[in-house]
Amino acid sequence: MPFIKNSSSLPAFICDSAIHYLERNLQLAQNLEDMEAYRDTKIKLAHLLASSGMYKEAVDILDSIPEAALTEELKIQLYHAYDHVYGELAFYSRSEWLKKTYYKIARQYKTQLFQRLDTRSDLYLSMLETNYRDSGNIDLALKTNDQRMALLTPEDQGYAVVAFHRSLDYQQQGDPFLRKKFLIRSAISDTRSAIKDNASITLLANILFEEGDLKRAYNYIRYAMEDANFYNAKLRNVQISEIQPIIDRTYNLRNERQKQQLRLFLGISVLLFLFSMLTLWIIYKQKRKLQKAHAKVQGYNDQLEQLNQDLKDVNHRLKHLNSSLAEANHVKEEYIGLFLSICSTYIDKMEDMRKMVNREITKGRVAELLSYTKSGSFIDNELKEFYNNFDNTFLHIYPNFVKEFNNLLQPQERIELKPGEMLNTELRIFALIRLGIPDSSKIAGLLRYSVNTIYNYRAKIKNKSMVQRDDFEKLIMEINAPNVEETKDSL
Repeated sequence: MPFIKNSSSLPAFICDSAIHYLERNLQLAQNLEDMEAYRDTKIKLAHLLASSGMYKEAVDILDSIPEAALTEELKIQLYHAYDHVYGELAFYSRSEWLKKTYYKIARQYKTQLFQRLDTRSDLYLSMLETNYRDSGNIDLALKTNDQRMALLTPEDQGYAVVAFHRSLDYQQQGDPFLRKKFLIRSAISDTRSAIKDNASITLLANILFEEGDLKRAYNYIRYAMEDANFYNAKLRNVQISEIQPIIDRTYNLRNERQKQQLRLFLGISVLLFLFSMLTLWIIYKQKRKLQKAHAKVQGYNDQLEQLNQDLKDVNHRLKHLNSSLAEANHVKEEYIGLFLSICSTYIDKMEDMRKMVNREITKGRVAELLSYTKSGSFIDNELKEFYNNFDNTFLHIYPNFVKEFNNLLQPQERIELKPGEMLNTELRIFALIRLGIPDSSKIAGLLRYSVNTIYNYRAKIKNKSMVQRDDFEKLIMEINAPNVEETKDSL
């Protein structure tokens, strides 16, 4: 989308601040009842709002100004503001009908301006140059621009606008070199004057992009976007945002390709260097080996025969040892199961004894025992000791059980034992499963829980696993005592 360079004399540093102070000026003029200053400020505010894309607000303000009450100078400003608003509405309108309508209105105000303006003024010359350019008469447009240039120096703030219009003349003429030259001069003048509402640098970025100078195009469009964000007019951001993503994407793609090529060349260089070093080392080693090969061939053959025999012996011992280890593990597991059954039976007997003592106390024979047996603390202590003995015995044989069990669970669902706690209820249930007791009713009897509670614990843990539910208990059964692996490693 082409850019329209703001030729207004209004500040072009920060749009929001300019609007704010114009609004304050309106209030001051109203308080002082200075209607000329009030109307002058409204015209300037409308011009600035139009430059920032707020066309309806600008038209509403201009329509509220009584033309008959204006001085000749303010009428010129009013017509210029109307021309600016409808000119931009026509330029950016997507409807051909509206575009023609707005251009027609803008031409009416241009006619009024041409009738009232001093032919030596910059505004008159600017409009005249634009008319010549739009009609294709570039020679007259350039001559008119020469008249404007003669009134300025490169240090003047208005020089950027005149240089910008000259670049448009050369663009229409088809001279890309001079177009680029005066865009550069315009951008330099904008930078010197701290003008943030600029268009030259954006058009320069687009030209450089088309020429393939991606690095400078990227830097220029970033600079233009920073100025637009600082100036804070939505219209400028929208205009730049249509160009910036294309330049950014192309620049980043080129950088990425260059990085990939650099990495490729670096990788190839490293591989070639390593290959060269490896080749030299192999040649050196082979030379050394060939010097000794003939003398050692027979000795190696004898050693190979002996090693083959030794391997057969080792394999035989390994089979025997694996069988022994499997049997030892089975004995340990049977022992633990038996031990747990005895403990459970012992607890049942203690429970019977508690009930018997309670009956005796009820008969009045030993009143002091009645309160003790009713408390149930005896059984609680026995259960606590039972759990402690079980935990110690199991972890002595499977010291890595908790770690390997947690490895089967999702990270956020892994069991954190409390200080001083060796196993909790969930771990004890699956410890019994590892010992070959998969039946929930037997586990419930051993741990003194209901069968439904054991079933719920098992289902809850399986839902937290990282593996399939059906495979969870199979993997639990594959947790081995470390002494089997250590024995294998020692061989």
